[in-house]
Amino acid sequence: MAGRDGSLDIEKIARRGRDQRRIGVARRPQAQRRKPIEALPVPAESEAVSSIARGWVPALLFIAAFTVVGGFTGGLGRPLFVLGCVAVAAFAWRSGIASHFQACLVLFSFAPFVRRIVDAGAGYDELGLMLVGPLIALLVPAVELRRLLDPKAPLDDRFGPLMLVGACILYAGVLSLLQGKMNDAASGLVKWFSPILYAGVLAMRANRDEILEASVSAFCVILPITGLYGILQYVDPQAWDRYWMEFAPILSIGQPVPYGVRVFSTMNSPASFASFTVVGLLLVAFLRSGWLSLLVALPSILALLLSLYRTAWLAMAISLMFCLLFAQTRGKAQIIMLALVLAGAVAVTIPPFSDVIGDRLATLGQGSQDGSFQERLQQYSTLWSLPDSSLIGNGFTVTDVGSAGQMPIDGMIIACWMMMGIVAGILCLCGFFWAISGAVIRALLERSRQAVLVGAMAMGGLLQMPLANISAAEAGFLFWSFVVLIPVIDRGRAA
Repeated sequence: MAGRDGSLDIEKIARRGRDQRRIGVARRPQAQRRKPIEALPVPAESEAVSSIARGWVPALLFIAAFTVVGGFTGGLGRPLFVLGCVAVAAFAWRSGIASHFQACLVLFSFAPFVRRIVDAGAGYDELGLMLVGPLIALLVPAVELRRLLDPKAPLDDRFGPLMLVGACILYAGVLSLLQGKMNDAASGLVKWFSPILYAGVLAMRANRDEILEASVSAFCVILPITGLYGILQYVDPQAWDRYWMEFAPILSIGQPVPYGVRVFSTMNSPASFASFTVVGLLLVAFLRSGWLSLLVALPSILALLLSLYRTAWLAMAISLMFCLLFAQTRGKAQIIMLALVLAGAVAVTIPPFSDVIGDRLATLGQGSQDGSFQERLQQYSTLWSLPDSSLIGNGFTVTDVGSAGQMPIDGMIIACWMMMGIVAGILCLCGFFWAISGAVIRALLERSRQAVLVGAMAMGGLLQMPLANISAAEAGFLFWSFVVLIPVIDRGRAA
């Protein structure tokens, strides 16, 4: 009897175990479907502190140290600064891609400032060697791209626009080499290709939410410094700024006198400063709350207005309007828009700033009568009237990027047309539209705050394309780094 009962119990237990295993196998695909697209583990406090300590902090300490000693290093300071940027990037990369991204944000934000200090002591450097430092820092983790050589490695959709635009950039470089312009080819390829390679690393290694959080932490430090310095620069431009303005081939930065500067702060042009400030303000405003975001934003908003760069103003407006379309960001977007309107209204009433800001804001309503609009139309007319309409392209030129990484002509359409010709230029622009549409579509599908914010920045880039260069140097780093931050779609799960 005991034996029969015992055997019966064992049989029930075995049957129950088999049933549970079958149920677990049947439910596993459903559990996988319910799993969020991106499960970001919460790091321990010690790990978070270590990540921050190896991100923007060493980069900022390096910038501070070179600011103090840079004026006494002479010409030797330039290669030393480039090597220092590489060392800072390598140190940050040891802690991960998020720390490296923070370090690069700091280096791009302050390298032009250190360059001006060194130039003031050693003489103006027409080549801008020190500006290569942050670009080389982007290439430190590029070794990760060796995985793309494995034919068995999967290649997700985010690499499509990167490879298309990269091929067009290589074509422009080959055109320069065929014309014997070795220096132009090297300069153009570094400034245009480095952001593309880094975006590829981000696509392989980065977690969207982690990168956005790391960016916010860095901009919480960058924005107050650049904002306050920008205001000081407008009221009383320092000796190194005045010296650089006298030699720099950028005609749109104003005059090196008090209240005559178009603020470029610690960066190398009003466009670069305004673009970084807009992205930083969007990130801090949407991903931080309370008094911290307000304290960070106030000096930056005034400095942004003093840059007089309307393209960035419009990019921020279109980004906020995009955020109004989603319930997750609508309330915050309304508050931000109201705050910006109030800040602008207050700025036009403060005597040292009122005239210049008010006059610039008034030009937004001029439409086709605006002088900049007429100049852009003239550029299209000039290119179209060329004998071959620039069918093949001219490759990179020394005036293509200049010392500030900006085109002497306005907009990506004209830039691609001149460098790559009509056919390759159209393909390159298609790559940009491809990347932007991917970010926007992902925002429409996912509707999370992070996805909407990336889509909003992509829309800002779309608006800037006819008006500014968003692919070279610091502008390319800013555009490509965020536009690829879309989680990979699981094809099997979607099916």
